[in-house]
Amino acid sequence: QVQLVESGGGLVQAGGSLRLSCAASGRTLSTYVMGWVRQAPGKERETVAATTWAGRSTYRTASVKGRFSISTDNVKNTLYLQMNNLKPEDTAVYYCAATRYGGSWDVPDYVGQGTQVTVTS
Repeated sequence: QVQLVESGGGLVQAGGSLRLSCAASGRTLSTYVMGWVRQAPGKERETVAATTWAGRSTYRTASVKGRFSISTDNVKNTLYLQMNNLKPEDTAVYYCAATRYGGSWDVPDYVGQGTQVTVTS
């Protein structure tokens, strides 16, 4: 069992920054790839970025490349998403997620409760 608790969302103007955090717990964390997914109103959920606990990361949404950075603190078992130069189209509920190696990000094994990010123009 894996528990994921997000924090750090909020309201920010375009061009601003936010850092999301996800406190992860569970005895088998190392067997999961961690990531952030987001869902905007009326849109399908999309995987933003993913990383292993060893730091091998990928950015799956082209629009965030160069603006968002995913990282982990392996001592604190915490996942981060640093979001810079935010745009109104980044507005969404952001979820921390965990998918076992070889699994599908279309259906993560675990998903947190989500944190709202709203970017105003």
